[in-house]
Formats: sequence, C-alpha cells, structure tokens
Amino acid sequence: MANKPRGSTTTKNKQPPANPLLAPWRTPFKAPPFKAMEPRHFMPAFTAALAAHKAEIREIATRDAKPTFANTIVALEKSGALLSKVADVFFNLAGADTNDALQAVERRIAPRLARHQSAVMLDRRLFLRIADLYERRADLGLDAEALRVLERTYKAFVRSGAKLDAKARRRIAEINTELAVLATAFTQNVLADEQAWHMILDGERDLAGLPDSVRAAAAQAAVELGHPGKHAITLARSSVEPFLQFSARRDLREEAFKAWIRRGELGGETDNRSIVVEMMGLRAEFARLLGFETFAAYALDDTMAKTPAGVRALLDKVWPAALRQARAERDALERRARADGENFRIAAWDWRYYAEKERKARYDLDEGEVRGYLVLENVLEAAFDTAGKLFGIVFEERKDVPVYHPDVRAWEVKTKSGEHVGVFYGDYFARPSKRSGAWMSAYRTQQKLTGDVRPIVVNVMSVARGAPDTPTLLSFDDARTLFHELGHGLHGLLSDVTYPSLSMTSVLQDFVELPSQLYEHWLSRPEVLKRFALHAETRKPMPEKLLERLEAARTFNQGFQTVEYTASTLLDLELHSLADTKGLDIDAFESETLARIGMPAEIVPRHRIPHFQHIIGGYAAGYYSYLWSEVMDADAFAAFTETGNVFDRKTAAKLKTHIYSAGNRQDALDAYIAFRGRPPEIDGLLKKRGLA
Repeated sequence: MANKPRGSTTTKNKQPPANPLLAPWRTPFKAPPFKAMEPRHFMPAFTAALAAHKAEIREIATRDAKPTFANTIVALEKSGALLSKVADVFFNLAGADTNDALQAVERRIAPRLARHQSAVMLDRRLFLRIADLYERRADLGLDAEALRVLERTYKAFVRSGAKLDAKARRRIAEINTELAVLATAFTQNVLADEQAWHMILDGERDLAGLPDSVRAAAAQAAVELGHPGKHAITLARSSVEPFLQFSARRDLREEAFKAWIRRGELGGETDNRSIVVEMMGLRAEFARLLGFETFAAYALDDTMAKTPAGVRALLDKVWPAALRQARAERDALERRARADGENFRIAAWDWRYYAEKERKARYDLDEGEVRGYLVLENVLEAAFDTAGKLFGIVFEERKDVPVYHPDVRAWEVKTKSGEHVGVFYGDYFARPSKRSGAWMSAYRTQQKLTGDVRPIVVNVMSVARGAPDTPTLLSFDDARTLFHELGHGLHGLLSDVTYPSLSMTSVLQDFVELPSQLYEHWLSRPEVLKRFALHAETRKPMPEKLLERLEAARTFNQGFQTVEYTASTLLDLELHSLADTKGLDIDAFESETLARIGMPAEIVPRHRIPHFQHIIGGYAAGYYSYLWSEVMDADAFAAFTETGNVFDRKTAAKLKTHIYSAGNRQDALDAYIAFRGRPPEIDGLLKKRGLA
C-alpha cells in the first residue's frame, strides 16, 4: 500500500449526491425518480434551469443571422427543456402531495418564474425576430403544422404584451409577478381551510341514515385522522357530498355544508376575499394595457366563444330552462319533506338529502345500492377497456415505475401490437396533502421535435378510501369523474404533434374539455355497465332492472346541477367583466349577482368566489368552458349512436385523428368539423340534461 500524505484520511471525502432533478433519469421510461427527490433539491434545480433557459433565449434573441423558422421558432421550441422538466415535477407534487417545505418553495419560486416568463415573452429583440417571420409567413414554405406554431407563437407574444412600449411592458411584468404571488396564496389558503376542518361522528345517532359504504369510508377517514373506532367527515367532495346526501341529522348536515361553502372566507390569515379583490384589479389593469375593456374580453378573444357576448348567448339558452327545472325540483322536494312530517322550508343543506329520497320514491333507485356495483378497480378496468375498444391501446400495470406516494399506481400504455405509447399514473384517494377536486396533468408531454418523446400523464382524484382489505366503492358521480379525467389523460397520451407548444395543454380552454366530457358518455352505456358494474361482494353484474332504473333517472336533479354549475359560470364571467374594480366587495358582489339572475335560495353555486380555484388558475373568465364543450360532446357522441355501435371503428378513428391526437395543430372549430362533418348543435346538450 502506498504511503499517504500527512493529514490525509483513510477514506476519500464523499462528494455530495447530485441533484436528482438535474441528473439524467435512469428509471423505466425516464420517469421522475421520486424517492431520490427532496424539497431542498427544488430551489437549486430551479436556479440552474432558469439560468439555462435565460442563456438559450439570449442566444436566440441576439443572433446576427436573419430570422429563419429554424433559428428562431424551432430554437424557441427546443429551449427551456430543463425548466419544464423541473417545473412539471414540482407543480404536480405541490398539487397532489404537498407539505410545508414544498409550500415554502412554491411561495419563493412563484414570483421568480413569473418574472422569468415575463422577461421571455416581453423580450423586444426576440419578438422582432418572431414578428419578422410572421410577416413573411406566406413565403416561408412552411407545412401546416409549422405555420400553425408560428402563428400561435406570434399571437402568444402579442397577447403577453410584446408589442407595447417599454413602460407598459414593465408594468405588465410587475402585474404578472404580483398575480403569481396572490394565486399561490389563494390556493394554499383553500388547502389550509380544508385541512383544518373535519367532523367526528361518535355513535349511531351521528351516523343515522348513512349506508354501509359511506360509514366505511368515514371510519377509514377517522383512522387516518387519529381517531380509530370513530367516523369522520372531511371536506373532500367524496366525503362531504355523500354525507349531505344520506345523513338524517339535519343539524350535522348544516354544519358540514357551511364548512364546505365557506372555505376561503373564514377570516384570519386564510381569508381569500381581499386576495380576489386585488387580483381582479390587476387583471383589469392588464387587460386595459392590452387594449381590452375588461379581462373577460381579453381572455375570451383567444377562444371559440370569442367574446363575453358569445358566452352569454349560450348561457341565455341554458339558464332559463335550468331555472324552471330547478324550481320544479324544489317544489317536489318540499312535498317530499312534508310527506315525511317536516314543516320547514328546504334549505341548501337539505337538497341532496331529500333529492335522494325523491329519487328513491320516483325511480326505486338507491345511490347506496348503485355504489355496491361501482368498485373502483372495476370502473378503472371499464375505462381502460373503453380506450382499448376505441383507440386500440392497452394499460399494463408496472410496479417498477417510480411513484410519488404509496397510493399512486403506474401503467405503461401500449398499442395492441406492443408499441409504447406513454406512462399513465393514477392517484385516486383523498388525503390531507392533496388539494380537493380532480384533474389531469403531465410530467412530460408528447412531441417529436427532439426525438420521439412519449408522454407521462397523471390523473388525480380525491375518492374516499374504503376500509382496509375492502374494495373502494364509488358514487356514480365519482365514476363519471374517473372517466372524465381519463378522457383528458387520453388527450395527452394519444397526442401526435411535432412541436411542444402545440401539445394538448395549449388547446383552447373551451375546447379542451371536449375529450374528457365526451369520454364520460361510455360509462353510462349498458355495453359497459353489464360487463364492469359487478357487485363488490357477489361479483354478480348489475341487474337489468337496475340498469333500466338508472337510465330512467338519468336526468333526475339536472335542474339543480345545471343551476349550481351555471351560477358559478355567471359569477366568473361577471367578475371578470368589471371594468372598474374600485370598492369591490366580494360578498356583496356575489349576493347581488345571484339575486339579479334569480338564483334559488335553496341552491348555492358549485364554487363560491373565495374558494373558486378554477378562475384563479387557468379558467379565469373561462369556467363556461365545460358547458361550451358539452354542446360539442353531446353532439359528438351522437356520431357514434347514429352508427348503431358506440364503439364504431371508423368513427373512433376519425375521433382519434382530429380530436384526441391533434393537439392544437388546427383551429378548434375546424378540428370539430373535420370529425363531425358540421359545426356542433346545442339541441344535444339540452336533451342530455333533460332541459328540452
């Protein structure tokens, strides 16, 4: 053994481990190595990724060579890969499995990312190169997809303020940063309110009316909250809504309902009302700087609807019919309550309870009975099988793919011939570290510019977990949501675009819900339910008579559901239509708006403003999108039923080509017409909801 220098040790100094976010990922399908990641890794990774992207942008913007599609648009499309990689992991975790350390990082990084994004989109040198190409676009010899990405890039820069003078651009950048800070605070406040509340049910009196499946989920929630042997209701929708639907304790229904609707307005540090006021003022100023009268006018300028008037034209057709139906439903519930010996007027916390009783009396349909046939595992299998029949793909579960939480499962998606399509994560159970609701997101989006990059997508829900070693049972709404989110997932998995910015995440907001809402239709089909709606205990299929009763009750309570949703849509639209936000009082604004549209006192909007996370995120002035897309999804599904086969291969092939795989390759209406042969017709929507 060689002699060692004086002062040396017998072992080498250990090098600190590489930041896993910056190192190559040598995992199956290059999925994120979640176990190696810690909150402390994100800030250094963001710092490195931001520096790299800044250098890439500088190189593109300062080139001496004349702008070409390759040295400007293609280079821009390739830039920021590391930043996307880091941000995609971070923000998915921040939504689905957060903690105090990640939330601290989120508060620090949100303004930095906003400043960086503004610096890119408001870079005058970069914009002049893009504008030069845009002006010469007819002479560049571009194919349709390349022309589309050039036009969309130019429009994105213009809508970001790149054409404004230097003073206005500086103010736009300041507004973007302020909005990022406020939006982060809003989201974290809602989660804090949800985490802070639960109701312990102690004894049979508190459990009165709850079916076994709801009791089992409440017992498991209590265990997770540290109250074994008791039952707990949380503010996860899959916990609180069944409680409101079945609990015979009116006082407890009222307590749970008020906690649910008052998230974000409880006073103190988590109250969101002042945040909303500030955000509305900033958004209105942003819109004015860009030449629009209101933020709604700005946001809708780049949608299928085009203008606030375009949205109102749709809502004006739906709202009166929904209101008439809801009032008739209310009267029926009043009669049902009186028949039960009650002498009070129906309140908002009574509606679901008496609607369940009315449905049972009218259709002999019990939601508790239906739940027994909707086992989570079977509904998943049904959703996957439907994808196979329509699009020729299979889902193969993989235990070797890293996951970020023990609840999460991973599947490789392949063609039936074995060709890799992508990776699908499913994260279905509610937990305190997850924000409420359901969504689809991506850890990696499909593109072909830098090779055959295959997607990694995730579906997140907040289903109440069943007891250990027992199957988790879903309500029909939960099962529909699972299909809905897989519809989004398929939009990402089946994507077939060249340029990253044309992926499904860039599709117009009032078109992006089409693939998801259309996919819901297959859940209700007898062809699917007969095979996969198997009883949790007996494994017997759902009886034919129960299937018939389900179909008969398909439009039951649709007045309530349409009013609940459309009221939130109108609040969103009116809020973002304010040209002057001085003196805005959120409580008064909400009350006055609802009174003006004739909102029944017995119904509360699906999302009240202080916890309306859609409009704080990507659906500002855009919550109408679900209804707009529903016009198309009802009409699109008719394309299948008209053939006599809901899995018709030719129709499914057209659907895949023009909708699910097309991303943002062409105008949304043109894409729909390419599939359907004509524009959508609203009659299908009204019929679907039982309003016509």
